[in-house]
Order: sequence, then structure tokens, then C-alpha cells
Amino acid sequence: MTVANQDTLLVFDDAVTRAGVDGWLRHLESAGAPTSLYRLGASHVLSVSDPDAIDAAGPDLPVPTQQVSRSSDAWLGRRELRPAGTTVTFGSTTIGDGSVAVIAGPCAVETPEQMLATAAAVASHGAVGLRGGVFKPRTSPHSFQGLQWNGLDLLVEARERTGLPFVTEVVEPEHVKRLAEVVDGFQIGARNMQNFALLTAVGQSGVPVVLKRGFGCTVDEALAAAEYLLLEGNDQVVLCERGIRTFEPSARFTLDLSAVALWKQRTHLPVMVDPSHSGGRPELVAPLSLAGIAAGADALLIDVHVQPEKALCDGNQALRPSQFADLMGSLSGLAAGLGRRLARRT
Repeated sequence: MTVANQDTLLVFDDAVTRAGVDGWLRHLESAGAPTSLYRLGASHVLSVSDPDAIDAAGPDLPVPTQQVSRSSDAWLGRRELRPAGTTVTFGSTTIGDGSVAVIAGPCAVETPEQMLATAAAVASHGAVGLRGGVFKPRTSPHSFQGLQWNGLDLLVEARERTGLPFVTEVVEPEHVKRLAEVVDGFQIGARNMQNFALLTAVGQSGVPVVLKRGFGCTVDEALAAAEYLLLEGNDQVVLCERGIRTFEPSARFTLDLSAVALWKQRTHLPVMVDPSHSGGRPELVAPLSLAGIAAGADALLIDVHVQPEKALCDGNQALRPSQFADLMGSLSGLAAGLGRRLARRT
């Protein structure tokens, strides 16, 4: 079982008891092998610097589920640790099980009428999750910053009426504990992808999280940011490609489909695409959504608003409910052609 790399990762899934993992720790300690223990959801990962100590393990120790070389700084998310992938559960919604999950709603919670009407619309057309920001970090301090805590009650009411779990953005480490008592999932926005204190706090909460790639960050930097979440034992992480800043001015950002394909190869975490923030125009949302799913994305995050022309935040990219309904029909056909299906509410 010897490997050439200095560090070897031994992965033990939930079928291996903690007593079995502790047996490995005692063996490695007695052999003088530098070892670190990490938790990955219900699994445990041992990072071992002495392959000879692994080879000397007795038959009474449980066989690792996976054994791979540690060849990068961001390794808890590597696909080799979970070749079958990780599923992430937001309330009753699962992402990463092979289906195409669609989470939709307004960019920002604005009024009771807007939030509840939009939630009802996306639920009726097949969304399995609801999005809506109550804290909105904006480029300009004069822009609408969200209803903040007052908006949280509206998301809760929308969930009660529709049965849809909701995801909302968190912007401060100090907010994590209070929000964790209510939300089904966190969203960490592009501008906070490398807010390491926030990443650590969200990881410690154990709440599922959508991690958006920063618009000036690389594929590997996004994986490194996810590592902060995984390092706290929280494996309920979805990577979200939402477009990067390029020289092209025709769209708000450039959707990087290569990132979707690369993440599906390199990490066991599910991948989401945000076609609304990347394209920035409603007529681009459908083609970018279809392209994202064709590239292998597990889920979509789509802006929908009952009255986009009156939206206080990003109305110029939001779909109307009728447009969302048409998109869901197209997605259903594409998913079937790919041997997949649209996720449905349970």
C-alpha cells in the first residue's frame, strides 16, 4: 500500500466505527508516524506522513474505504476521497443525487407581497428550493441593502406556505448563529468567497451552504475556499459558478462552463450554476441554464420576480414567472435527453 508521496490520506466512511479509527491512531502513534485526523461529514480522514507505518498495520484494523496520495493544499474536497460524489440536503431538497435541482426566487426580499407571490409562482412551476436575500452587499452603499432581519420572517412565511426550503446570503460571522436557527441553507456570495472568518463560522454551523466563486478567482482558489468549510467537518457544500469578470462587456459576467466541468472532475462536491448573475439579462438565462446542465451542473440558482420592472435589486436580470415556466419545460426535456430528471418536491 506504499505510495511515493510523502502524505497519504486514509478515508473511513460511516461504516467504520470511531473505535476502528482510534485503533489506527494508536497504531500510527506507536509507530511514530505524524498523523492528523479530520472529519468529513460522517467520514473520517487520516493524513499520514509515513507510508511504512501504513504497511505495518495489523489485520485487526479496519480497511480504509479509500487511500489516496495527498497532492494539493485543498484535498478534503478531492473526488478521490468520495468517487461517487457527495449529496447535499437543504430541507427536503437534495443536490448531487443525479437529478437537476432548481432553486429560484428574487435576488432580494423586498415586500411581503413580492416575496410570497414569487415563492408561490416558482413552487407551482417546479422549483425545489427558494432563494431570497435579506442581507445584500452591494457595490454602491446607496443601493438597496436588503430588509436584513426584518426580511427573514418573510422567508419563513414563504417556506410555510409553499413547503420550499430556502437559501439566503450570510455576510457577517456574527450573523451565522442566529441565522442557522432558521435557514435551510446559507449562501456565501462572490465578494465573500475569501472571507475566511465567515467561511470558518459557516463551516462550524454545520448548515448546508452554497459557495459562490469570486468573479476574480480561479477554479483552484474556489476549491481552497471550500476547504475552509470542509475543514470544520461540514461536507454539505455546493460550489456555484456565477460568472467571472472578463474583457467582454456584452453580458454582466462571463459564465465559465469550463469551471463546471473541471469541478465535476476534481471534487466530490455538487456543482451549481447561477445563469442570472452571470448573464445579467433575462434573455440569456435560458441558454446559460441549458449549457450549465449540459456541462454537468447538478443545480441552478435562478432569479425570478413577479414584477421585475419594480425590483429594488437586479430586476434587469430576473425572469417573470411565465418565462420561468418555459425554462422549466426546456430543462425537463434536456434532462431526459441526458438520462437525468428534474428534481421534484417530496
